[in-house]
Amino acid sequence: MPIRAAECANRQQIDHPIDGDGVLSPGVGHHRVVSDERTNASWTGVTIDCVDPARLARFWSDLLGRPRTAEMDAPGWASVGSRHDTAPRLTFRAVPEARAGKVRIHLDVSVGDVEEARRRIEALGGSWAGVRHDYDEGSVLTMCDPEGNEFCIVSYAER
Repeated sequence: MPIRAAECANRQQIDHPIDGDGVLSPGVGHHRVVSDERTNASWTGVTIDCVDPARLARFWSDLLGRPRTAEMDAPGWASVGSRHDTAPRLTFRAVPEARAGKVRIHLDVSVGDVEEARRRIEALGGSWAGVRHDYDEGSVLTMCDPEGNEFCIVSYAER
């Protein structure tokens, strides 16, 4: 669902022009950086509970081409990227139990070609969940990381 400019009052949008309908239009390859000027709050990362943080950090580092970092350098923690980057940092935290049930939030990863990206993800230890959607906006495949956490790869249609 597109974000309307009116819904972003007092927020700063970077690298996202607003079209004639007041919809923020992120460009392909740009990172969405949203901050709230009233509280100086900004999105800096996502923490993922998992059984093997080092394994998932290697997977996501290889997939996204971002370095593993020592920002969360403690037993049971691993991170990819930095909270100071333009893209949010991914942090992995060890928990004793495996994922159970559907996760209610997931990451969307923009790719040039979903089939090529699917093959790369599978070579890195991930898997395809068997779900594909083709929309006017582009194609989406639901994938799983090595621990079964779902995420989507999206190839946006050129407009």
